[in-house]
Amino acid sequence: MKQQNRIHNPTEIDRLLIEKDLKDGKLVIVQFSSKLYSDKILADLNELCLQFDENFSVRFYGHYFDCNILLKLPNIKALWLDCLLEADNLEVLTELKNLKRLSLGIFELKDTEILQAKNFQNLEKLIICETRTKALNLKYLEDYTNLDYLIISGHTKNIDAVGKLVNLNFLGLNCISKVRLDFINKLNKLKSLHFVLGGRENLEEIEENEIETLAIREVRAFKSFKNIANFKKLKSLLIEGQIQLTEIHFDKELTELKDLMIFNCKNLKSLTGIEKLNGLNQLKISKTEIVFEEFMEQIFPKSLKIFAFCTTKVKIDKEIKEKLLKLGYKER
Repeated sequence: MKQQNRIHNPTEIDRLLIEKDLKDGKLVIVQFSSKLYSDKILADLNELCLQFDENFSVRFYGHYFDCNILLKLPNIKALWLDCLLEADNLEVLTELKNLKRLSLGIFELKDTEILQAKNFQNLEKLIICETRTKALNLKYLEDYTNLDYLIISGHTKNIDAVGKLVNLNFLGLNCISKVRLDFINKLNKLKSLHFVLGGRENLEEIEENEIETLAIREVRAFKSFKNIANFKKLKSLLIEGQIQLTEIHFDKELTELKDLMIFNCKNLKSLTGIEKLNGLNQLKISKTEIVFEEFMEQIFPKSLKIFAFCTTKVKIDKEIKEKLLKLGYKER
């Protein structure tokens, strides 16, 4: 993930700083939490939008917003319009012909068909935030053929359309429950899959895939991960805040898995099959019911270099740290 520089409520635009950060490979976001954008600032921003690619972004958030302001940014390529309660004149969004990246988060959004905008079909990255209505129509996403990054929060109407995004590389499903995941099996180029909040018992609808990064965080009712072997190309696995998950077992080799992180799974008592992860480099376990002494009876891959085990009990954690250091493992 690129390092970000967020420039907050500027009274003038520092072109040299922005140009330097972009040349250094950073993502630059000029953001406004109130109506502090003068015509001069908007004109300067529009010139920068013309000069630079979509790694230069403008964000409006946290205040009432009139989209007519965007008429002064016709060159904008990356727009964050989120954390807004209300916004008027949303039709202006359809006039932004150069738009490549969009974060759309207007809680009182009324136009449930807004994703049908033709210029949106040119988007490469899209974040759809939660709204009061749950009727936002995702069907139009099937025409977003350039999309490689997508996060959907709280919306499920016609979510199967996501399965037609053949170039999708990253998919985040936040606060989503009670939908089947079969459409993910059609995403042959998908490398990163993140679940945050929402609810589901397992991921058993997901078949063999090419996913390299998987995160499961605070998903309500998640209690089983029996098809973990389907993620045969997995390089990084994060499981966090899954209080109903009691065991994880690697029953087949996952030779690509380098990083395994399990945090705050308070009822997790068993983590076995570590010997099948013969490329594992980093293992971090925190706030589980796993007994350290029993866990250490397993055979660990020779590739393991970083190993941290935390119970949050100061004395015990100190002893565990010393034992791991004596075994030649680093904490970070």
